Amino acid sequence: MTDLAQIVGDNLARVRERIANAAARCGRSPDEIRLVAVTKYVDAALAQAVVAAGCHDLGESRPQELWSKAAAMPGDGIRWHLIGHLQRNKVRRTLQVAGLIHSLDSLRLAEAIQADAAANVLLEVNISGDESKQGLAPDEVASLLPQLAELDRIQVRGLMTMSHREGGLDVAQADFARLRELRDRLVCELPPSVSLDELSMGMSDDFEAAVLEGSTIVRVGSALFEGLDATSSH
Repeated sequence: MTDLAQIVGDNLARVRERIANAAARCGRSPDEIRLVAVTKYVDAALAQAVVAAGCHDLGESRPQELWSKAAAMPGDGIRWHLIGHLQRNKVRRTLQVAGLIHSLDSLRLAEAIQADAAANVLLEVNISGDESKQGLAPDEVASLLPQLAELDRIQVRGLMTMSHREGGLDVAQADFARLRELRDRLVCELPPSVSLDELSMGMSDDFEAAVLEGSTIVRVGSALFEGLDATSSH
């Protein structure tokens, strides 16, 4: 095993252990939590090392980078996730690759997806209210769901968010709790074709707090590449 593969494999094992420990603290099974390796700051060789180490869910923020890496890494049972903003003019090519879009944030984008292909999506919610972040305001979600339910090629699977940039783990955990509470309110009156089973929340700096608040998908990047000088923190 090369040094690169050893480092990535060890980092992946540590992240999985931290997920398992956080799950145990709140009485959950680690099997309930999917780890998406965020590869946006690494090249295809490092992304391939993650897959070789046993993580087949990979996430990219930019559609162009998603297309490029998917072309460079065919096969291997990789499940691609788009976790960043999706522009309507990039929908068609992105849907050919990504199995889950984490960032649906408008009816116009949903209608563009509907016009091209079937898609599994999460609604991005700007739970922190940070003006620099994309996403729906929490009070916009309920009114959007019935409109999305009428688009038969859109499968809403859950919600996604990012925590405040500042404030530490306590603030992050409070943000994640708010998203979970929003989901719990919404499920009381969901259209039949809509599911909110998935909560995509938690990144390298706060994924354990997200697990404690019910995250089913964590998006971890820099923690998987520590010791390689390959990433910026995210």
